[in-house]
Amino acid sequence: MTRAAERACDARPEPALLGPAEVRALAERLGVRPTKQLGQNFVIDPNTIRRIVRAARVRPDDVVVEVGPGLGSLTLGLLGAADRVVAVEIDRVLAAALPETITERVPDAAQRFALVQADALRITELPGLAPTALVANLPYNVAVPVLLHMLEHFPSLERVLVMVQGEVADRLAAEPGGRVYGVPSVKARWYASVRRAGSIGKNVFWPAPHVESGLVALERRQPPTTQASRAEVFAVIDAAFAQRRKTLRAALSGWAGSAARAEEILRRAGVDPAARGEALAVDQYAAIAEAAHARPEQPHPEQPRPEQPDPEQQPEQEQEQQP
Repeated sequence: MTRAAERACDARPEPALLGPAEVRALAERLGVRPTKQLGQNFVIDPNTIRRIVRAARVRPDDVVVEVGPGLGSLTLGLLGAADRVVAVEIDRVLAAALPETITERVPDAAQRFALVQADALRITELPGLAPTALVANLPYNVAVPVLLHMLEHFPSLERVLVMVQGEVADRLAAEPGGRVYGVPSVKARWYASVRRAGSIGKNVFWPAPHVESGLVALERRQPPTTQASRAEVFAVIDAAFAQRRKTLRAALSGWAGSAARAEEILRRAGVDPAARGEALAVDQYAAIAEAAHARPEQPHPEQPRPEQPDPEQQPEQEQEQQP
């Protein structure tokens, strides 16, 4: 994008964001009540929206995908900063109402906004240019599966900022050896570096959840160098944490076929069989998955060396064989 275009985007007036009164009025007009089943908690504080957009480092040339836009609170803020926004909404009523809300509050958004009415866990493509950023207030009950699905199926995503339940944010951002380090921590790092980007209080939502929320920022990086596939590495991760308190030798025995075979693979990968899953980084899990494909080392028994004839006696032997 040229400097002139960037200045034009910077000069774009901020959309009229939704406050508490607007959110409740819009929900009442649509006959919408937030449902626990869909994990719906609508953001009603414009300052929180501004904070999320800033934390996401949305650029004027970004194509942002938003999962679960709801009534459009965050969507409006994103349209004020990005070149284009693609919203994925599973709720039919909310999906039907969102374009009207966008048109009313962002007059120039017709060519910059697209809506996909679908389950985010099932989408594998989006309309228009490939997305460069994911920014979303993810439903608590499917936050991790949605995040991993989007990272897997949309490799063009360079940056991610998601708002999730506070303890989920802690797990995603945890480092190896931490108390809450687990499957989400390792799998997210297959795709990206991960960090905590802040906390969000309960009172900025309607209805207010029982727990605080957290912001998690991810930046795309290359996956570990390995001959194993992502699915093979993830299978090792799942097995390692299925029995969290056990050593890897024991925890991976079912995956490997036996404890002895698990130990053999671990040693080949350079991993202590007595270690536990929470001590390993994603690169080590990749090494384990790759080591599982190596052929077991077979002993090579000593072969008797053939006797070599004495060269000094060779002429006499040949002479004796002549008639």
